[in-house]
Amino acid sequence: MSPLLQEQTEAVRARVLVRPLQQADLEAADRVLRTAFGTFLGVPDPMLVFGDADYVYSRFSAEPRWAFAAELEGEVVGSNFATRWGSYGFFGPLTVRPDLWDAGIGSRLMQPVMDLFDTWEVRQAGLFTFPHSAKHAGLYQKFGFWPQYLTPVMSKGPGRDGSEAEYSTYSSTPDGEQDGVIASCRGLTSAIFDGLDLTHEIRATEAQSLGDTVLLHSEAGVAAFAVCHCRAGEAGSDTCYIKFGAVRPGPDAGAVFEDLVGACENLANRSGAGRIVAGVNTARHDAYRRLLDLGYRTTLQGVALQRPNELGYCRPDVYVIDDLR
Repeated sequence: MSPLLQEQTEAVRARVLVRPLQQADLEAADRVLRTAFGTFLGVPDPMLVFGDADYVYSRFSAEPRWAFAAELEGEVVGSNFATRWGSYGFFGPLTVRPDLWDAGIGSRLMQPVMDLFDTWEVRQAGLFTFPHSAKHAGLYQKFGFWPQYLTPVMSKGPGRDGSEAEYSTYSSTPDGEQDGVIASCRGLTSAIFDGLDLTHEIRATEAQSLGDTVLLHSEAGVAAFAVCHCRAGEAGSDTCYIKFGAVRPGPDAGAVFEDLVGACENLANRSGAGRIVAGVNTARHDAYRRLLDLGYRTTLQGVALQRPNELGYCRPDVYVIDDLR
């Protein structure tokens, strides 16, 4: 970078205010997000990059204190969102208006998220980004996030209902039993990664009417569960998106995983979704292979970066669906 360009970049960066995102900022933040991703991916009309899927309004509504904006001369020019799953944290999407790329705003938007992770004392934190982008990897490595395995985002069209395994949903659970169900889900995820807790996602999905949580039961409690956005939120109007799914560890975990995917397909069909989307880190090799065998095909491929650079719950013995987008 030339000295003049470096000076201009530092001048812009110094004028940027990073602050909590507000309700009044959401339209502008959504516009910046779509413009940034659409430009990066080469979409002819960047605003159409995600269709009607939403990555701003629903995340802000789930927890406004975990959302941040970058403001320049009174305009929102970027945003970032943190998420806490108990002892695990992740962030994104982090976006900056394209004409301000390389001005250091992404680094500024990382700082409040890193402060949150420190406050939460998470055991590990991660993100999803594009594997071919050296610029993205370079930014996140500055904050201690290192690239690991690929994370394919996979999809499957509508078809017959999946597994015949019996399941229930969180929305159909009587009010007096919901806390017990969440506690059982917490016990399941903690057995996979100590302190991993999806309470936030389960309750936010229910509160915003974004979909439902599928529950498979055993004598020991919840054997598997999946938080699904159905034709709303991050899914969009024609999709059922499995944001997170997990199976209790055990010798039959692979078979239960297939039952869980089948239950999600049943939910998708009942919602009228035209496709179902599920992401899985390839470090969970058997889970990835089973999704392929069930007819899922990769439509987008990312890479997981984690801090510290450890496997965490991205291990061959783990049956978890998520992609950290």
